[in-house]
Amino acid sequence: MEFTHIPVLFQETIDSLQIQPDGVYVDCTAGGGGHSKAILERLSEKGTLIAIDRDPEAIEILQMRLGKYPQARIVHDTFNHIGAVLGETRADGILADLGVSSHQLDTAERGFSFHKDAPLDMRMSKTGLSAYDVVNTYSEADLARILFTYGEEKFAKSIARNIVKSRAEKPISTTFDLIAVIKQSMPQKAMRDAHPARRTFQAIRIEVNGELAQLDTALNDMFAALKVGGVLSVITFHSLEDRMVKQRFREFAQGCTCPKDFPVCVCGKQPRGKILLKGLAPSEQELSENYRAHSARLRSVQKLKD
Repeated sequence: MEFTHIPVLFQETIDSLQIQPDGVYVDCTAGGGGHSKAILERLSEKGTLIAIDRDPEAIEILQMRLGKYPQARIVHDTFNHIGAVLGETRADGILADLGVSSHQLDTAERGFSFHKDAPLDMRMSKTGLSAYDVVNTYSEADLARILFTYGEEKFAKSIARNIVKSRAEKPISTTFDLIAVIKQSMPQKAMRDAHPARRTFQAIRIEVNGELAQLDTALNDMFAALKVGGVLSVITFHSLEDRMVKQRFREFAQGCTCPKDFPVCVCGKQPRGKILLKGLAPSEQELSENYRAHSARLRSVQKLKD
């Protein structure tokens, strides 16, 4: 089994972690092991790399690619369980490369891509709720809410209405079945600039995998798992997750909350973190080499105190 993934902002991300040879590092979304391998190559025999992924296919590949490194520990889990994975251990650096991997997009039968006809699936873990379940069992109101909230789709109500109408005749079983319904729900001019299914597929994928809910809790747990001086770096791929990361990093870095007209601080609040990178975007060269990098943003925060 091949597992290909082109990490975006690769060198910038590795540099942001400020890797120490004897340090402890966590790759929360290890995927094909690109970031993990680069970290391991910078570690001494005393260093540690914990590679986490929820996808069983990724775990299989990680075991093949990282198994020769005694410093590597591979964990099949979701990154919102980082507290349980680390226990009392504290990390010098933590990385989360969010979203769907190139392997998941390029493997047609996984059902992530709107460019390939495949069963509706979209499960990163290959278990539990599937895209088929969402499309064929959710109410019209819930479908519209998901498409609008997670996909920022302006035609959410129309798409949801036509999904319910179409599935009443027969189940919507494949990606192309769903795309046909989406195209019927949008005016022609709305389909000129981007693929009409992009926002709907994003929304359903987020719902299936609980991505935003997991990220919401994981950000606090990741920051808590850092040593003082440690760095948390997160790569985002759409505005919803980037907004969440940006806001949470601001909270970590916030100091005094006294009203501006107070002559002196009475709250005594000190910032727990220092923002190092504020939404770094890929270079023009990287964009020319990897079209999937266009929406990526890298944010980093350093822990100053517990």
